[in-house]
Amino acid sequence: MGALDAAAARVAGGATVRIRPVGSSMVPLIRSRELVTIAPVDPEKVEIGDIVLVRVSGTTYLHLVTAIAGERVQIGNNRGRINGWTSRARVFGLCTEIEGVPGKNIDGKVLGPSPPAG
Repeated sequence: MGALDAAAARVAGGATVRIRPVGSSMVPLIRSRELVTIAPVDPEKVEIGDIVLVRVSGTTYLHLVTAIAGERVQIGNNRGRINGWTSRARVFGLCTEIEGVPGKNIDGKVLGPSPPAG
């Protein structure tokens, strides 16, 4: 199980987590190893442009919502690559902070308060 899979399991259980994802697909929004906070999200409130922790075709990503069609969301990185469509039920969390800087457009989307966990 990878780090994103472990984070998804914790977030799906209601925890807010802090992780340092590795990779360059979300630069400049998220750089490799930056500290990111992910909180449980109400999947019905997810919007295009949100950075979410999500499972698409068996792979877990911390990527952008690029399109929405009813109960399905399309996921892609910040370089134009589309990972595919998935159900809102597979959207586990919302990126609420990057290196301590609060995310944009997150108000009212997070499910319940939960103290951050390392």
